[in-house]
Amino acid sequence: MIEFDNRQNKIEFTQEIQDIIEKSIYSTLQHENFSKPYEISVVLTDNDKIKEINKEFRGIDRETDVLSFPMLNEKFIDNNFNFEDINPQTGEVVLGDIVLSLEKAKSQAIEYGHSFEREVSFLTVHSVLHLLGYDHERDEDRIIMRQKEESILEKIGLVR
Repeated sequence: MIEFDNRQNKIEFTQEIQDIIEKSIYSTLQHENFSKPYEISVVLTDNDKIKEINKEFRGIDRETDVLSFPMLNEKFIDNNFNFEDINPQTGEVVLGDIVLSLEKAKSQAIEYGHSFEREVSFLTVHSVLHLLGYDHERDEDRIIMRQKEESILEKIGLVR
């Protein structure tokens, strides 16, 4: 299950944007062979609010494009993973929260010279990989994540 919470009014949150986010989540989970029922919360915000959240949770006083709040304690490896964070009411694995600044996604799409849809998809894929335990602090991890992101975007049909 994917829950959406639109907390901004700078970029219209259309059905098309929702569909892109959902497709990006599904495609990432499929790419990673994650087949359990799951729960992800997607909060759509603007630059001012994501800056506040970034400062509060990461100690970084600047806007960013997307934040991930994973619930898994370790990296997802395969479907034999022992999940502790299961919603008792639904039986779904609680993967975590994605906070996405649509305002930042729009400006980055212009800056990078590609579509807004591609940028939203990229940020969603990136965030879901974080929810599954991937990181990009080290160069070798950054390379792995980037390869996965591009492979998933290619399957979605949103290459550069």
